[in-house]
Amino acid sequence: MYISRIVVRNFRSFEFLDVSLNAGTTCVIGENNAGKTNLLHAIRLCIDSSLSSTYRSLAPNNIHSAVELTDPTQVLVGLEIADFEGDINEEALVSEWQHKPGVARLFYRYRPRSAAREQLESEDSDALLLGPDDYHWEILGGGDANIDLADIEWDQNVGTSVRFADLQSFLVVFLPALRDVESDLRQFRGSPLARLIDAMDIQDEDRQKLLDALRAANDEIKAADTVEQIADAIDASLANVAGAAFQMDVDIGLAEPSFQSIVRSLRILLSNTAMTDFEPSSNGLGLNNILYVSILIEYFHKRIAQRKTAGQIVLFEEPEAHLHPQLQVTLFRSLSALPFQSILTTHSTHITANAPLNSYVVLSLTGEPGSASGTPAVQLASREVLDIERYLDATRSGLLFARKAILVEGPAELFLIPALLRSARKIDLDREGVAVIPIYGVHFDVYSKLFGSDALPKKCAIIADGDLRPSDIGELDDAEDELWIAPDFDHLESEFVRSFRCSTTFERALVMRGTLRMLASTASEAGAPRVADRLTALHEYITAETLDPSVAKSQMADARRSVLNTARRVGKARFAQLAARNAPLATSVPRYINDAVDWLLSS
Repeated sequence: MYISRIVVRNFRSFEFLDVSLNAGTTCVIGENNAGKTNLLHAIRLCIDSSLSSTYRSLAPNNIHSAVELTDPTQVLVGLEIADFEGDINEEALVSEWQHKPGVARLFYRYRPRSAAREQLESEDSDALLLGPDDYHWEILGGGDANIDLADIEWDQNVGTSVRFADLQSFLVVFLPALRDVESDLRQFRGSPLARLIDAMDIQDEDRQKLLDALRAANDEIKAADTVEQIADAIDASLANVAGAAFQMDVDIGLAEPSFQSIVRSLRILLSNTAMTDFEPSSNGLGLNNILYVSILIEYFHKRIAQRKTAGQIVLFEEPEAHLHPQLQVTLFRSLSALPFQSILTTHSTHITANAPLNSYVVLSLTGEPGSASGTPAVQLASREVLDIERYLDATRSGLLFARKAILVEGPAELFLIPALLRSARKIDLDREGVAVIPIYGVHFDVYSKLFGSDALPKKCAIIADGDLRPSDIGELDDAEDELWIAPDFDHLESEFVRSFRCSTTFERALVMRGTLRMLASTASEAGAPRVADRLTALHEYITAETLDPSVAKSQMADARRSVLNTARRVGKARFAQLAARNAPLATSVPRYINDAVDWLLSS
């Protein structure tokens, strides 16, 4: 059983949201303030029985800014649930929530009370202004199959009331981002250790053995001379202070001889090569996070094995907190292997690089009230999905988090374009929320499909060479070159995607009046002093008061060949790295790159 669809209307940052989910793990990604936490809280409003009712009575700041409570309206969070057939416990739980075969739905509503709705139907309803006290919340299930979740109006009565006792059968575990793991592990109440012990179903005879051990330890400790002296001293002092009428005998022991006292006294002890039997308080935050989740996962497995569950879900904010990259990936894979649904919010490119493309829900700030895309894989063929998943490593998956993206062929553009723009135009792409992503090829058509109103609603500029030939293939002979057909980018362009190309290669396009000093210094560092001298001389000639345009044109063409050949000899990526270091000497940027950035930043 899993949540297959979420609809949110008028809650916090979301005026309207409608996304589909797959079974297994879902990664909710996006910028800060895009609504990731709000989405998890919306789910909890609907299905988490452990969430206090106080949070379900919404405060004004929980209602979308476009909504005025004085006019009748509603906040709605709806969940569609699938894949419960065949499991007795799950079928029993959602039987009253089904609204069509194989699909159940549960929805939270915050809307005018029935008395207020009756008043609104009266003749003087035009004079009625509603206030917060006129609203209440309700959780409903099922309803007319002909009325979609997204179409339920505030004055429609849809579905039947859901009992909290039913919700308690569905386990929701919420792990917030700013969690005190050490405290949770130390305190018994709410600890994952307590849940695991409870799920272990310890037999009576085993409990009795533990009790006998505790009593024996208590007797031995009480009999110790030092402990007896302390107890006698307290006993005498109590008699002196309270008097004979209130006299009580005093003993000192370990704990109350009950199984619960034993359980409450248990502590997790750890050992490594440096220390033995130390508590988690001596551990690092990251490993404590892993320890906490590990205990929780074992609890889930025990619960499932004993068939004590009628469904469960983990809502996990930023599982990467305090973890180095390898542990982030390991934890994500462990969560993904769980036999039930988990929904994670994350800023980790290491996690998204290991997640299937169809597991993403991408929230985007578009300037409109809270908006979100569906899963980007919807518009892609299966072979294209596999292609992109292979390429979305920890670097390239940054395009999922950026507000806008520039796709380039390879590392040369990645290194140099941001540095050039920072120097010559005082534009910091990071501060503008623009990510430069190398795809290491010219297959931009696959990546461009990630951007659009039905996928990632953000701008993407493609910056490419004129020949659209991969930069790492080297020189081809005439016969081979004739076989090459450059891709056509015209059909890729849309409201969200534009392509910008130079008439030559990137290295040639770099050679212009405002970059000669940068390139001369770069050639010198790259071990090409004669090229550096020619570029310096050309800069001095072009900036002189008098020059012959035809000579300048010829020398500029020679300079372009020299720069390209130098880049090939030292490696284009290495040459670009050196050029980026010398970028403060540049005063201009190639026109096609300027055009791309102007379009990206235009709105």
